[in-house]
Amino acid sequence: MIAWIIAIVVIVLLAILYVSAYNGLIKGRTYVQESWSQIDVQLKRRNDLIPNLIETVKGYSHYEQSTLEKVVGLRNQLINMPEDDHQKMMDVSDQLSSSLKSIFAVAEAYPDLKANDEYTKLMEELTNTENKIAYSRQLYNSSVASFNLKIQSFPSNIVAGIHHFTISEYLQVPEEEKEAPKVSFDK
Repeated sequence: MIAWIIAIVVIVLLAILYVSAYNGLIKGRTYVQESWSQIDVQLKRRNDLIPNLIETVKGYSHYEQSTLEKVVGLRNQLINMPEDDHQKMMDVSDQLSSSLKSIFAVAEAYPDLKANDEYTKLMEELTNTENKIAYSRQLYNSSVASFNLKIQSFPSNIVAGIHHFTISEYLQVPEEEKEAPKVSFDK
């Protein structure tokens, strides 16, 4: 009789452990998906701001046309990209961020543009959005780290294998952005 009670208790404990591990994996995967959606929201926000910025800058920078065209081209590429290729989407997003920095630099050559209220508001919104994108990327990578740890840790790794949970990929920073900027003190 006692053997039956012990067997039932062990089975119940194993079932609780299994369900707990499975629910933890589901929660981790959901956090990864939710953190990616935060990046997606910020990318959309930036994409919505870019046409207004282009229109505002266009009148001031007649000979900066190639920069404006590059920004518009990258924005369109980002909009039309499949949503499941996160790393490629972030690579194009990084290129777009770099191109936007060029537009920020254009303002230095045009004092009237810098004084334009619309331009100032757009630049502030874009700067805030870029910061939110950076934060969202950090949140995504933290969520991926937590989820991947669950997939690789005992006993949830057994449950992950049974239910085909797979490791999520981190968002990587392009190599050229890791390099320290070259500074020259020559005049």
